Amino acid sequence: MPADERPVPSNGDLARIFHEIGDLLEVRGELVFKVLAYRKAADAIARAPFEVASAYASGDRRSVPGVGSAIGDKIVELATTGHMAFHDSLRAEMPASLVDLLEVPGVGPKTVRAVWEGLGVETLDDLRHAAEAGRLQGLRGISAGTEQRILEGIRQLEERPQRMLIDRAQAVADDLVAQLEGAPGVRRIVQAGSLRRRRETVGDLDLLVETDDPDTVISRFTGLGVVDRVLGAGHAKASVTLLRRPQVDLMVMPPGEAGTYLVHFTGSAAHNVALRAIARDRGWSLSEKGFLRLGPDGEPATGAGAELRTLPDEAAVYRFLDLAYVEPELREDGGEIAAAREGRLPSLVTRGDLRGDLHAHSDWSDGVHAIEVMADAARRRGHAYQVLTDHSQSLAIAHGLEPARVEQQRRVIAELNARYAVEDAVGTLPAGAVAGFRLLHGCELEVRADGALDYPDDLLARFDLVVASVHVARRQSRDELTRRTLNAIRSPHVDVIAHPAGRMIQERADLDLDWDAVFEAAAATGTALEINGSPPRLDLSAERARRAIEAGCLVAIDSDAHRTSELDFLRWGVDQARRGWVEARHVVNTRPLPELLAWVSGKPERV
Repeated sequence: MPADERPVPSNGDLARIFHEIGDLLEVRGELVFKVLAYRKAADAIARAPFEVASAYASGDRRSVPGVGSAIGDKIVELATTGHMAFHDSLRAEMPASLVDLLEVPGVGPKTVRAVWEGLGVETLDDLRHAAEAGRLQGLRGISAGTEQRILEGIRQLEERPQRMLIDRAQAVADDLVAQLEGAPGVRRIVQAGSLRRRRETVGDLDLLVETDDPDTVISRFTGLGVVDRVLGAGHAKASVTLLRRPQVDLMVMPPGEAGTYLVHFTGSAAHNVALRAIARDRGWSLSEKGFLRLGPDGEPATGAGAELRTLPDEAAVYRFLDLAYVEPELREDGGEIAAAREGRLPSLVTRGDLRGDLHAHSDWSDGVHAIEVMADAARRRGHAYQVLTDHSQSLAIAHGLEPARVEQQRRVIAELNARYAVEDAVGTLPAGAVAGFRLLHGCELEVRADGALDYPDDLLARFDLVVASVHVARRQSRDELTRRTLNAIRSPHVDVIAHPAGRMIQERADLDLDWDAVFEAAAATGTALEINGSPPRLDLSAERARRAIEAGCLVAIDSDAHRTSELDFLRWGVDQARRGWVEARHVVNTRPLPELLAWVSGKPERV
């Protein structure tokens, strides 16, 4: 085919090719930085605001993040010849299907290459059949035990829920919004569905676009470089799958009529059914398009009696049904409609209500950054206080601190607080900081397998605040696990129970606790139960947080940060607290520092 008739690859085409190169290099066992370089380039090309191949082929090598001269040359080669020799050689070297085997837990590039070269295994089914037949253990480096673990990994892979953690879903949705904002016809974009309800995991993504030019918006959306496949596109809706990402549905809504669209595409199915029942009782049919008047026969009226009522915002929709506005996080048919009718909806906690963070780590245990770096980052975020809670001594895997190290750490913290006091006095606070910031000395206290606490009482009494947690012996009986947790709750030196269920979402089961006993003891002692903001944890879950509040417990919303960027995990903890009907008055770290310290010392709530 003549060069001028050869189709130039789109950004999506380039992204798919460079992602595949990264995958094949991983199977080959190349250095991680090479693999990541191609994947980074693929993602950047997919989001580029211009057609990269066309530009590069014409000599216009404008900057794309992650695309240097070597990758740029490969783009030009592909655009001008229709081939990329490096990609062709990789595909000739090994089947692309081998990449799928890397998804099996515990299977790495060396194992993939061994089973392919030794047994001709190319697909997941090939791997399963070979393992079931006992043929893997004949290969170098694969024992009978390894073979069984591979079979177990295949089972886990097949049973793993195909849902994203909320932080990943949010990042993908934000990226799409950034690519669509400012496009012709786009007036407003709202992220809807389970992401807007702040569910801890998200399947598909829903976007609502307010526009007076739906065809242009839908064309722009389906033509994005990150789109892998268009599942359907019409005048009001389009559905696509993204490169290595989920399905996304985009719906358009006319300007000034967003209210019912936002309600319909945000609430759970059960919440929406309940709203439709209320509307029907009042003589209306409710859909995303608005309220349609019903005739005497209970069907939508036609002719002269036809009436469609549209509303500009969600609050107007709920008012139309004589309900108070229901926050998106509560739209799960969990009693929120009755509460909205009766004026009993909670005043949900917000990120702005938090004064500090009670759980974070430094490089003294299993964190990444130094104490000073973590503290300064908390200060710049406007915290009034931050509690440093490095692990206690028996958790060797996390480099827990022996008592002598605790004392050394105490001196470091005192020196930092002295520095902050001087900066307050002379007015040299960093941007974002508030006067009076204090770094508190705490620990994440291990509850040992026998139920004993990891530090003696005299040492625990010297901490500003103690969070306690169960990490080891997770397979004990319910009675044993509950007894250990209650030992910590009832200790006069333990202030917060960190990630009480020990959960890792979609990865491992929660601790088998007697939750009624836990809630009763926590309420009686005033010990706070943590809502951990780390996206893989979000522990307490929203459902348990609500039960805890109903039982009279206090909660803490913490980041469990192990690096400075993770201090922002507070946002996810707040989201789950809101889903659990938590108000600011229930959260101990909404209190100013003097009140927090009074609570720790037993005045006045914990006497």
